[in-house]
Amino acid sequence: MSDTFVVAARIPMGREAFEQWLVTPAPGPEVIENHGAMYDGWFWDGKAPDWQLAEGGTTPREYFADCFGEDAGGLTYVLRYREGALEAYLMHFGFCESNVYTALVMLAAAGRSSSAATPSTVLFWAETSGSMFAADADGWLATLSVGVDGARFAADLDLTATIAGLRPAEASYFDLLVQLAEVEESVGAEGKSSFATIARDPRYVDAAVLAES
Repeated sequence: MSDTFVVAARIPMGREAFEQWLVTPAPGPEVIENHGAMYDGWFWDGKAPDWQLAEGGTTPREYFADCFGEDAGGLTYVLRYREGALEAYLMHFGFCESNVYTALVMLAAAGRSSSAATPSTVLFWAETSGSMFAADADGWLATLSVGVDGARFAADLDLTATIAGLRPAEASYFDLLVQLAEVEESVGAEGKSSFATIARDPRYVDAAVLAES
């Protein structure tokens, strides 16, 4: 099992809906109809999720802004609004359970503001490079269907379109890794402020995420 875990999604919505999502406090895990079935049918089939670790009541802006700070070691995030959709590609070095469960709850809530007629799919997986699997791979850890009619985990979804739609976010994630590696090579351990500056580049995080509430 990899030490790199990723939550990713592309959820179509209007810009106003995106900004409203950022300032709306996150619900509890009950926003996901069958939250106890998170791992059913995938690599961790039979594992029970610990939803007590999800941070409820905080807004996505409050929560994610901290993830782009100087002390966010182990996190490499792309979170933005691009071409009519919320895009998230959230890499965690290690199974940061609180981050993963909180992100899933917040993305489930985002689905309620979707502008698409069909649900979107949130992916959760582990892969050393952080890249996505093939659509028919059996190594996914969870797949969450989110939309205006609610959210639920399902292991029988066709992931082809989801993966294709997430390729630009995946490419931005790898570009971010290259930039962070270049800074690390040039400035060493004293470059924390440079790391934060790169992570906060608008190519990777929408300015509205970092705006003061």
